[in-house]
Amino acid sequence: MPSPPDALRRGPFRAGAFTSVLHEPRTTVVVGRWLGGALVVCFLTGLASHLLQDPPSWLAGHLPSRPVNGYRVTQGLHVISGLAAVPLVGAKLWAVYPRLFEWPPARSVLHALERLGIAVLVAATLLELFTGLLNTLQWYPWPFPFRQTHFWLGWLATGGLLIHLAVKAPLIAANWWRRAAPALAQRRAFLATTTAAVGAVTLVTAGQSVPWLRALDLLAPRRPDLGPQGLPVNRTAAQAGTVTVPADWRLRVDGPRPYQLTLAELGELPQYEVELPISCVEGWSAAARWTGVRVADLLTRAGAPAGTGVRVTSLEAEGPYRVMEMPAQYVDDPLSLLALRVNGEVLTADHGYPARIIAPNRPGVLQTKWVARIEVIGR
Repeated sequence: MPSPPDALRRGPFRAGAFTSVLHEPRTTVVVGRWLGGALVVCFLTGLASHLLQDPPSWLAGHLPSRPVNGYRVTQGLHVISGLAAVPLVGAKLWAVYPRLFEWPPARSVLHALERLGIAVLVAATLLELFTGLLNTLQWYPWPFPFRQTHFWLGWLATGGLLIHLAVKAPLIAANWWRRAAPALAQRRAFLATTTAAVGAVTLVTAGQSVPWLRALDLLAPRRPDLGPQGLPVNRTAAQAGTVTVPADWRLRVDGPRPYQLTLAELGELPQYEVELPISCVEGWSAAARWTGVRVADLLTRAGAPAGTGVRVTSLEAEGPYRVMEMPAQYVDDPLSLLALRVNGEVLTADHGYPARIIAPNRPGVLQTKWVARIEVIGR
């Protein structure tokens, strides 16, 4: 491919336009491996979150109900690594941005395709981090669905990253361990500043999911210890239209022997107390003491055998999680309750009065509030 005329080399395209000695391979490789680690953790934990929240039919019956804090840990790591990646992306782009103005812009068809691939990688990564950050704030100023878009952007960014690593493997290998000049002192200062930025972002946001960092939770969107009954609320009763529960409310359990129970009758059944976290996709989590009736006991009374899944329907009139399916392994777990109380108090309307589901290792959106019906759906 013939070179463009030198007369076009103006502004950032001119020779010597960038003077910092840190725009070099060693700095790029060091920051890149930190960023790559953060993105891999973010992708794998995000994939775990997606599969727990919306599993394909072949996987739903094999998801584990233990460890009880599984989703709390993976989703906490997902948001922590995503936030840590923000300053790392900034440092990485700063180190390589003069390459955007390299001359000639495309030396061959393969070089042009490589640059196009990098553009897709950068665009997908920035959009993934930007939408994820706004999701932690529960702000969605775009017309497309967040969860599905975030999922596929993750695959696009990860695929682009793998291709980029394959193309740049010789350069990465040559600079992986090299510590010599040029710019050794400046590089150390730049990397120390980047490390400090990542550490600061992590320390002031991770407290929403890491209890022992809660005192430093200054910039995270949520304080997990603030809210009615000591727990945050994502969807209030007013938003769900369930502020007023019908005076004749009864829990309906449909199975081989269907029956209905009033709230007073539910309270007369054997009650169990468990300690389980509420863990939300936005990254925050908080443990609480829940008291109620085992879901398995309700199904046994309905004549359903062990190994039976259920469909749970909420009182709310509409919403993407108004109806929730719970596979058999969660139903049979003795920690899965139809909860009537939290932290020793009757549930408030915002926490799901008169009754809600609480089960181990499940996303918060699947811990259905304002339960009206539990229906046996088979094994």
